[in-house]
Amino acid sequence: MADRPDISPSSKRNKPALQLHVPEPKFRPGDTVDYSHIEIPPAGAHARPDEAADPKEMRDLAFGLIRVLGEDNKAHGAWDPKLDPATLRTMLGHMAMVRAFDDRMFRGQRQGKTSFYMKCTGEEATSIATSMALASDDMVFPSYRQQGILIVRGYPIVDMINQIYSNKGDKLKGRQLPIMYSSRENSFFSISGNLATQCPQAVGWAMASAAKGDSRIAATWVGEGSTAEGDFHSACTFATVYNAPVILNVINNQWAISSFSGFAGAERTTFAARALGYGLAGLRVDGNDALACYAAEQWAANRARANAGPTLIEYFTYRAEGHSTSDDPSGYRSAQEREEWPLGDPIMRLKNHLIELGEWDEKRQAAMDLECAERVKAATKEAEKNGILGHGMHHPFHTMFEDVYEELPWHLEEQAAQAIRERKIKWPGSIEE
Repeated sequence: MADRPDISPSSKRNKPALQLHVPEPKFRPGDTVDYSHIEIPPAGAHARPDEAADPKEMRDLAFGLIRVLGEDNKAHGAWDPKLDPATLRTMLGHMAMVRAFDDRMFRGQRQGKTSFYMKCTGEEATSIATSMALASDDMVFPSYRQQGILIVRGYPIVDMINQIYSNKGDKLKGRQLPIMYSSRENSFFSISGNLATQCPQAVGWAMASAAKGDSRIAATWVGEGSTAEGDFHSACTFATVYNAPVILNVINNQWAISSFSGFAGAERTTFAARALGYGLAGLRVDGNDALACYAAEQWAANRARANAGPTLIEYFTYRAEGHSTSDDPSGYRSAQEREEWPLGDPIMRLKNHLIELGEWDEKRQAAMDLECAERVKAATKEAEKNGILGHGMHHPFHTMFEDVYEELPWHLEEQAAQAIRERKIKWPGSIEE
């Protein structure tokens, strides 16, 4: 009979105690910020592989940082997408519009016109530049900080505000939280507050597109914290197994609502490196460099269209504002972080690039900013005619029972009639039918 191991208390005393590691951010409120630990290569330092390259041949791109715009405000290297000045001005205009929209909606929430809002300040390039690199009918599966995609695709601003206000002009009929947009006409899948659910949905849609012999690809956006969700890893598995024509965009803005990226694994490796274990192509990109964002998304889109495989892209950026209007970042991070962030502001960098090219100036920038603010102001006033929070100006009560079945079943029709009858008795004159 084999000897049994000694598990007596005395034997345990001779073994080292196990320890659990709990990630801790480098800076807390009141701390001096030092970003010297972040390795920032020169713009243009990375080679651009063939779009059909084997992921094993481009391993270094998951650990580096693809950059195009240098400190001299010029474009450098093989990743330069060589966009014409008109396209660059359009990109800058979209980014200015998103920032103006965010500022107005944030103030509206503080004024009690809506219950909730989320800004994307500092992250504009990760949605605008990337979506401009896609075809307008490619299916996008965004998270809640990609309002720039709708602006790029021409979705009316007034309709976005109606949805935020959940008023009678809301095309989603008040069924979604503010900013959870959806637009079939713009190939924009419904945003969900349940994080990472859009990842397997995007992969599934891409698989269906390939199975039908279609030419459209899918792209999804997810925060770095959400990569800890099982849905994200299921999506990676299906994407690589079935060679789905899909792009998985990971927006690493350093923070979830109050926990830093280390809780999702950032202390151990990059988020782009997660691609390697699945056999995916992985790119890590300067998320505050609009040209690098465009080039990486374009590369991945071309790869998907050529049936060369899916791509996971990490956009390394910074969430300059709070997570949402419900969040106060001063309670968990240093106030210096935003000012000290070494990759700068995406709008400022693109503006300076256009000025360097001789295609822009500060006077035109100021005029653009004013025009965007006025357009958002006018759209807000138009949307407010349909009502704001607490106004009672909503869609008719009967619509609560609609849009699930093509034809409303008899039992739901009876329930709707009963509910409306009881509401009229309890609150006479309070509902519009």
